[in-house]
Amino acid sequence: MIKTEWNPSLYNDKHSFVYQYGSNLVSLLAPEKGERILDVGCGSGQLTAQIAETGATAVGIDSSPKMIADAKTKFPGIDFFVMDAANFSFTEPFDAIFSNATLHWVLNAEGAIASMYKALRRGGRLVAELGGKGNVQTIVNQLRQSLRENDFEENAEREVWYFPSVAEYTTLLEKQGFRVNMALHFDRETELADSEHGVEDWLEMFGTAFLEGLNAEEKNKIKKEVQIGIRDTIFNNGKWYADYKRLRIVAVKE
Repeated sequence: MIKTEWNPSLYNDKHSFVYQYGSNLVSLLAPEKGERILDVGCGSGQLTAQIAETGATAVGIDSSPKMIADAKTKFPGIDFFVMDAANFSFTEPFDAIFSNATLHWVLNAEGAIASMYKALRRGGRLVAELGGKGNVQTIVNQLRQSLRENDFEENAEREVWYFPSVAEYTTLLEKQGFRVNMALHFDRETELADSEHGVEDWLEMFGTAFLEGLNAEEKNKIKKEVQIGIRDTIFNNGKWYADYKRLRIVAVKE
């Protein structure tokens, strides 16, 4: 099984946009004092802590031991657990489940939806945002092309993310028993932090599964080729902009 290795320092330093963009998703969640809320794919815990600040009891889970360790260090008053988003359970149900920029990493989408459904109380809500159909297509297309041109065909064919359409994802939610109250698919061009190595850094953070098995020299070559190959498309006014497309969901367990 190919897994992404997470780097908490790189995540917090150059990819903080992931949780910064998630702040308005917390507003959509509208957590209330006394509620019990699960953050699925909590990363370093910044949004879990934001939820807890409202007076809700927030719990965070993530599949990365490194990210969970970082979250526990940053926010020692919150419970964080290493768990698989596609197969988790709790004895006490939650009033709401929150998930930002995580569910597209879960190829077993039905397993994740089933786990979230079971973890909610009746009437509990799911508020989630994930990569939608066409997300970072410019980067991914060039990455696959560069891998093939360098004879890394197996790497080029790897399926690392699940970027569903509105129809695909809402169908899975409804099949499980959720009532979908809102489903939006929208463009969100996202500025990358480093004007010199923006795409290379992005690949170092998020594209490790594609580069697994390559040595350091080969990885650097691929990352540079990808950045050069898409420069004319996503480099504007001295800055890199990734072509993010997001899927935002609000659903209720009836």
